[in-house]
This record gives sequence, structure tokens and C-alpha cells, in this order.
Amino acid sequence: GQYTIYMGKDKYENEDLIKYGHPEDCWFHVDDLSSAHVYLRLKSGQTMDDIPEDCLTDCCSLVKANSIQGCKKSEVYIVYTRWKNLKKSASMVDGQVGFHRPENVRRYKIAKNNTIVRQLEKTKVELHPDLAQEQQARMREIQKQNKAQRILEQKKKKMEELERKREMEERSYDRIVGGETSVSESRYEWNCRCYCSGGL
Repeated sequence: GQYTIYMGKDKYENEDLIKYGHPEDCWFHVDDLSSAHVYLRLKSGQTMDDIPEDCLTDCCSLVKANSIQGCKKSEVYIVYTRWKNLKKSASMVDGQVGFHRPENVRRYKIAKNNTIVRQLEKTKVELHPDLAQEQQARMREIQKQNKAQRILEQKKKKMEELERKREMEERSYDRIVGGETSVSESRYEWNCRCYCSGGL
């Protein structure tokens, strides 16, 4: 399926993208060099392991091409992680980020590929959305989905409890009926033996 890639034009737009990302966003940046901040919006439920190789190459190529120093190098390393792993503190300048969990940051080696960059430029669309409003709408949607999921899980749990209760009642009934049958047969056999013995 198709994916959407976002990129800030300057450090101020980068700052907005850091602040108003979505849980599905994956952030890309040239390692140890200044560059644009590129975001890949994954599908709901996907992880970084689900990023297609060609999509990963596209994002990394775009980041490299939009780095003043990185674009001059034949190869660079790109770091990428989930948006929710980005950490921003008051002491950081615009566009600067840290990570909540550095171990969740991955590195990808990318070579210069002008063909890919030119292809991506053809699909480029410049937009100025209300990122804060879009983020709020997405969060409301996630809350709605989570609520619906909780209701389904509660219904499933209730049905499972009713089924367990029904099975327990059936087993209890079977034991009662089985016990009565056993007593009845025992009495019959005893009476029969007595009767037979008395007949001789």
C-alpha cells in the first residue's frame, strides 16, 4: 500500500512536526549531521519491522538529499525511530531532539541515489495543515477505537464466563444423574441375587 512521507522546510516546521506527530509516525534524520526531519506515517498497528525496504530507502534517500553536509557524501548513516520515542527538553534548540529509549533507535546506511530523490520530488505536495488539530482528531479516533475494543473484550469475557458456568452446571447435573443411576442399578442387582437365592 501507499505511504505518506512528511518533511519540514526549516527548523520551525521541524519543531511543529516534533510536537504534533501521530503515534503511527516514524522519524528519520541523518546521524550526527544537520538535516531535514522526515516522517513516515505507518499504517495503524504497524511497527518499524513492517516498513517495506523500498519505503525505507525512499525516506533515507530523502533525508540524505536534504542535508547540507550529508548530500555531499557518497554514503551516510540515517537514524530512525518512532515519533513517540522522541524526547524534547526546554534546553534544546529548535529542531533538536533526544530519545526516551536510545536502544529503540535504528541506523541505516544509505548511498547517494539521485534517481529516487527525483522520483519523490515528482510526488511532492506542499501543504500547510493545522498539525495540532490533526493530532487531536487522531487521538480522539484512537480513544474511540480503544473504547470499542474494550467493549468487545468485555462482551467476549462475559460470554466466556457464561459458557464456563453452563459447562459447570452440565457437569454437575451429569454427576447427579449418574449417581442416581448407579444407586438404582446396585439395588436391583442386590434384590435380584436375594430373590434368586430364595428361589432355590
